[in-house]
Amino acid sequence: MPFFRFGWRAGRSDGDPGQPSARHTRRLEITGETVPTKAALIADIMGAQQRLQELIAEDRADPLFSSHLTLSQLRILMLLARHGSVSGSELAGMVGIGAAALTGMIDRLVVQDLVARAEDPHDRRVRRIALTRTGRDLIGSIFNAGEEKMRALLSRLSAEELDLVAQATTLIIKAAEAGPESGQA
Repeated sequence: MPFFRFGWRAGRSDGDPGQPSARHTRRLEITGETVPTKAALIADIMGAQQRLQELIAEDRADPLFSSHLTLSQLRILMLLARHGSVSGSELAGMVGIGAAALTGMIDRLVVQDLVARAEDPHDRRVRRIALTRTGRDLIGSIFNAGEEKMRALLSRLSAEELDLVAQATTLIIKAAEAGPESGQA
């Protein structure tokens, strides 16, 4: 998805997402100016990201909410979208469940016309599982829903604001690509 996902929420006393929280600032001895600490800025960014996720998740038009899939079924569909046609034993290993448990899940997905079973062309004893057209369409709509929401949100910003977001995103990507061993405390 095009927006970042973090699981931590920063506490704020003033509630203004545009300003650093007052409890995490320090005064510079040289200038007397109050500036936020690095930890305060990180907490504020994490809090703002959490609020953005909440606002985006409130949209009940998201195809994920109307799909009636269990988390396990969604996981199976996502794995099939990524790996294509796989054998039942391969899929059971990817999901981390036994073949018997997988059979019941696949049966329910077949009834919904989201996956299909087919004989392996090289080994008639093996049954391969793949997404149907309906399954591919559903997973595509779930994946694309976040992108469409983010595009609509970004379209509300000015060119100058978009430039700032692009710069910040580039910096975050560079930090992620550098790996955890090069992180600064």
